[in-house]
Amino acid sequence: MRLLSLFAASGALVLAACSGETPKNDASGTEAAMVPASEELMGSARQVFKPLPSNQSLPQGDVATPEKIALGAMLYFDPRLSASHAISCASCHSMGLGGADAQPTSIGHHWQHGGRNAPTVFNAAFNMAQFWDGRARDLTDQAGGPMVNPVEMASAAPHVIEQLKGIPGYRDAFGSAFPGDVDPISLPHAQAAIAAFELTLVTPNAPFDRYLRGDAAALSVTQKAGLKLFMDKGCTTCHNGMNIGGNMYAKFGVAQAPGPDLLPRGDLGRFTITKQESDRYAFKVPTLRNIALTAPYFHTGKVWDLREAIAVMARSQLGTTLSQDEVTKIEAFLQSLTGDQPKIVLPALPPSVGTTPRPEN
Repeated sequence: MRLLSLFAASGALVLAACSGETPKNDASGTEAAMVPASEELMGSARQVFKPLPSNQSLPQGDVATPEKIALGAMLYFDPRLSASHAISCASCHSMGLGGADAQPTSIGHHWQHGGRNAPTVFNAAFNMAQFWDGRARDLTDQAGGPMVNPVEMASAAPHVIEQLKGIPGYRDAFGSAFPGDVDPISLPHAQAAIAAFELTLVTPNAPFDRYLRGDAAALSVTQKAGLKLFMDKGCTTCHNGMNIGGNMYAKFGVAQAPGPDLLPRGDLGRFTITKQESDRYAFKVPTLRNIALTAPYFHTGKVWDLREAIAVMARSQLGTTLSQDEVTKIEAFLQSLTGDQPKIVLPALPPSVGTTPRPEN
């Protein structure tokens, strides 16, 4: 099933295909177009960026019903989907850590480390694809990867279903989420439910969103100066649209290759997927939303200081060296991208019983 990305238009919830296309309306419909741009900078920014939807009502329809979202929340936080019963989706994508895990690379099965930094799950529905190399086309596709990855949750697909069917409380939850299905507990249904929950993990109402909607006072003088530098220096070549990234691939080191700690020669990026020479060392451009909350940075997770990350990107991608004052201003602008964090009530998970498969030692 092709998962759809949520955004709002004209006060109603609308689902648009997660194709990287930027929606033309925001949560207030034509509000942004009706508010006069009181500053030239605001008008320029509106040509490049779009605000996140502010309507946080749950999505409706077959893709993300309340029942699917409720089931997805349970699965997202259930460590029994892992072979050890110790790792859940939330282990690497924490609600309290900006949708990431504050680790260079995540700790998985038997204390193995993943190969790349865990990207934030917040606003991931607005990305054109998932994972750093784009190997998953959408959230549904992505949700199945970590469960069966031997380095991550390490549950073979048949065992995931055996585990879920061995927990009686999941029978009704799957039945409600997928009514009419004779055998509703399946891996595709589990993935679809997790993705439906992840659709709700949107962080609207950042100061920058309010600025784009016409509130000139939403950004400080320093943040406005940083926004202008961000556009004038060329950062918006890759970081643009609703998610301020996430809608294209780019080679890391266009102007100057970073050191091997930031760009290991053995990780060829998207080239591994496409075998196209132009994709060698190319990665999906990450969203910059909530970037102040999601250190460490880059696919290697080797940079902990946002200021350093800004300087690295200027040198590697733009071939320029920023002054300390310029870094300060751009950092201030990036701070304005932190939105309202999801308010999640931890679900009560159905209990294991005597016949439920046990964790692997």
